[in-house]
Amino acid sequence: MTQTIQAIELREFGAPENMHLISKPLPEPLAGEVRIRLKAVGLNMADTYQRTGLYPLPLPTGLGAEGAGTVEAVGEGVDIPLGTRVAFSMAFGAYAEAIVLPATAVVLLPDGVSDEQAAAIMLKGMTVDYLFNDTFPLHGSETVLFHAAAGGVGLIACQWAKHLGVTLIGTASTKAKCDLAIAHGAAQCFLSDDPELAEKLKQASGGQGFPVVYDSVGHSTYRLSLEALAPFGTFASFGNASGPIASIVPAELATHGSLRFTRPTLGTYLFTPGWMQASADRIFALMEAGALDPEINQRYKLTEVVQAHRDLEARATTGSSVILP
Repeated sequence: MTQTIQAIELREFGAPENMHLISKPLPEPLAGEVRIRLKAVGLNMADTYQRTGLYPLPLPTGLGAEGAGTVEAVGEGVDIPLGTRVAFSMAFGAYAEAIVLPATAVVLLPDGVSDEQAAAIMLKGMTVDYLFNDTFPLHGSETVLFHAAAGGVGLIACQWAKHLGVTLIGTASTKAKCDLAIAHGAAQCFLSDDPELAEKLKQASGGQGFPVVYDSVGHSTYRLSLEALAPFGTFASFGNASGPIASIVPAELATHGSLRFTRPTLGTYLFTPGWMQASADRIFALMEAGALDPEINQRYKLTEVVQAHRDLEARATTGSSVILP
């Protein structure tokens, strides 16, 4: 009798209801692959971009990019022992009870990091890692602007910035979210719909503007972010929560002070040999030292994935969310 698992399948781009819970055969690992019995799966804004087609994938497709669990089967040439706890980021099809991946795409979990913590922090923590260490390296004396500071990536950024001695100024959609960002290390946090936000950000930067703005919101914050930057500042655009930025006009970068605009993606870094394990090592070390906590505030069953996407798109979540297959 063929064993089956439950998984989410997307057959047509669009609304959360386009995701369907299906049964499918338990996948078998080929040479160089491992099968992971998933214990926790991360929920990210990028998942909604894939569902809507903003980040198009061949259909039908699974969804879900990160997770953690236990190795329960291996293909030829893989020397990872069965029962080993592992985690991964930037896969496809993690909204499932089990997944098969190349052995090179997983990292080993230390005893001090739980499955839920790993699933909640892999993609988000690695995003903060490349933003703070590669896109615009921080050394500890900077004052920076970080939009959506109470989201999953934002709260990790607040903690990481505090650990580095960086003054992080955040924005968020509600006072409760601002309070959360400050509790996690933000120096100040302002409401994103405050009509005086531009002036308050100018004052928070000491009147000089910020050397870098980390912006995952996109369309609605583009103009504000440009104006908040100091001359020679860097606009680090890494998401599109309010919709994609329509266009980048080089003359505007000149007008606002010889600015740099960059659109990094985690995928580029993960394809760099050795980067993923090195990044995971940095993140897990900070977690074990007590400097980082993914702050899991929402947990959903696999059968509740439609509601999970609704909550995420409505900005009704704080911190990180996980799906428990």
